[in-house]
Amino acid sequence: MKIEQIIVGPLESNCFIVFDEIKHEALIVDPGADPDKILRFIEANKLNVNYIVCTHAHFDHIGAVAAIKEKTKANIVVHKDELEIYAGVKDQGALWGFTIQQPPQPDKLVEEGDVVRVGELEFTVFHTPGHSPGGICLYGAGVLISGDSIFAGSVGRTDFFGGSIDALKESFKRIMSLPVDTKILPGHGSQTTVGTEKEMNFFVHEL
Repeated sequence: MKIEQIIVGPLESNCFIVFDEIKHEALIVDPGADPDKILRFIEANKLNVNYIVCTHAHFDHIGAVAAIKEKTKANIVVHKDELEIYAGVKDQGALWGFTIQQPPQPDKLVEEGDVVRVGELEFTVFHTPGHSPGGICLYGAGVLISGDSIFAGSVGRTDFFGGSIDALKESFKRIMSLPVDTKILPGHGSQTTVGTEKEMNFFVHEL
């Protein structure tokens, strides 16, 4: 398994390209902006993109979904509880002063426990609401791609539409229950581990 991190957009969101280097199959997680930058990597590595996975539907994480979908024809994956936010992303971006192309309807709605497969790779969907109602993480091969549920030393905001501090606490507890050497790839900022966050994350004291 290979994972490429590409920082995109003015809010510096992390887009992850996860790929099976033998079969050259890939999934793209949270293409928030800069589709040309993402597609250059895809083309340079001759990857066939099977899925575009949205950990949640805030504009800084799905702003390039439409362009990536048009080019790759990959299936768009969203949690079923995120559809309302997904449908309003164009207006959401406008409130922040950004022009966002409304992405097409998702091809696959996922729930807790669903599995996303790419080549020989397999990731389980964790439903981790709190930052948004349909927020998800992808967990597999000792890696958690966490969206905005958790960051190095912090957690996602809960004051946006559909946010819930109580739901975030439960999601955070679940993440902290994973093996300590689990690598966390968050939606913004640097990578971390479960063990590090148990010691350093301020939110531990909120539980």
